[in-house]
Amino acid sequence: MKPLWALGVVTVLCLGVVKPAPADTTVVPVPVTVGSKAFTESVILGEILARLSEQAGHPVVHKKQLGGTRILWNALLSGAIDAYPDYTGTLMHEILAKEDLHTPAQLRRALAQRGLRMTGPLGFNNTYAIAVRESLATRLRLVSVSDLRAHPALALGFGNEFMHRADGWPGLQQRYRLPQRNVRGLNHDLAYRAIAAGTLQAIDVYSTDAEIAYYDLRVLKDDLHYFPDYSAVVLYRADLEQRAPNVVTGFGQLAGRIDDAAMRAMNAQVKLQSRSEASVAAAFLQNEFDLRVNPRPQAVWQTLWRHTREHLTLVGSSLSTAILFAVPLGILAARNRRAGQVILGLTGVIQTIPTLALFVFMIPLLGIGALPALAALFLYSLLPIVRGTHTGLQSIAREILDSAEALGLPPMARLRLIELPLAARSILAGIKTSAVINVGAATIGALIGAGGYGEPILTGIRLDDVGLILQGAVPAALMALLVQGLFEALERGLLPRSLRASAQTTV
Repeated sequence: MKPLWALGVVTVLCLGVVKPAPADTTVVPVPVTVGSKAFTESVILGEILARLSEQAGHPVVHKKQLGGTRILWNALLSGAIDAYPDYTGTLMHEILAKEDLHTPAQLRRALAQRGLRMTGPLGFNNTYAIAVRESLATRLRLVSVSDLRAHPALALGFGNEFMHRADGWPGLQQRYRLPQRNVRGLNHDLAYRAIAAGTLQAIDVYSTDAEIAYYDLRVLKDDLHYFPDYSAVVLYRADLEQRAPNVVTGFGQLAGRIDDAAMRAMNAQVKLQSRSEASVAAAFLQNEFDLRVNPRPQAVWQTLWRHTREHLTLVGSSLSTAILFAVPLGILAARNRRAGQVILGLTGVIQTIPTLALFVFMIPLLGIGALPALAALFLYSLLPIVRGTHTGLQSIAREILDSAEALGLPPMARLRLIELPLAARSILAGIKTSAVINVGAATIGALIGAGGYGEPILTGIRLDDVGLILQGAVPAALMALLVQGLFEALERGLLPRSLRASAQTTV
């Protein structure tokens, strides 16, 4: 007993002396998602925000060139992104126009009610303006926007967003009583090329655009003071102050650090000197904050592989899911006439919705990125497959069906052994059509952060870089051809030889 008693005493003493290992209290940094609009300045600012977040010790995802203002705003409200750069004039006169805001204090209160915060102004005012070629301005003596009233035949072109926003063309036309009727909406970056080619005589510009000097444009004076102040700020979710307070501190340090000339110079480095947004942002952070940031550029093959992988995921996942749903729906449509009318009608209506509109409709439900794009592509895939299945089954000769029934085959066996093989060519034709449509439609997914081949296409359009456009357009075209060839091979290989002749005569 003594040895046991001694062992017990030693054990108690050891437990009192040896302290338990402390629990792991390491805090894992939360990821931060930054967004930016589909123009160069916003992408540069987004890169600056992303690199500041990284320097604060947080993993970062930068969702670049996400289309228009509403896409970013809705993504911020839903929590799909944590921060993005915007402008006070846009916030007060477009996003929150119904609230009649006039001061930064009123704007901050309106944002706070939505769980959002805003930094102080970054230091530059990127206001809208109207510009014309210098040669045309000299010839027609155009100095202010009011001077346009004397020239109703001028062709005007504005960014698609400017054409409809509250502080855009409708209000400008009303304030200045402009008589022009030849007014069209187009991509903001393409408008510069149109005015250089003489297709347009006046366009909307951002006052910090590098192209104003490059294309020798004259900015017309806003003599009736239509355009408000567009001070650049950083919008972010209020909960980021708790999740990543050091990131919010970094955003706040940008206030007053970027003036008009500095922003214009950064835009020029990207647009005119072909530098990447990442390298320009890194140079700014080093000059202003002495932060050394490695832009980590990817090789062309690495970028191409990433875009290919993303595009294949979008097309393959949406198409395979659509097949699982559409073929049974097509069978039901062929079996039941009333149900068929409803199914074909609904899938037909979905097919008429513009691609970008359907993508944007998904954002409030699914956020941004691949998920809403997959949902939209799935819906677009349904009609060709449903119609192909319905048509193939309806086209089978009645004599064949009667023979199968006379043999005593039950309905499911007839469907599996006779009807579906005979309808296979029509079904595969519908799947092939959906696949080819999806390859093209998936490029639009880049506008909501889904990646794929649309990303280099959008970047190439924005930077007037044909090489970048081809990096997306050529692989997308090749993928569409490969998909078409694959399904044609499957069509020849899967249809039984004994039924091939019958299918050709009955389908």
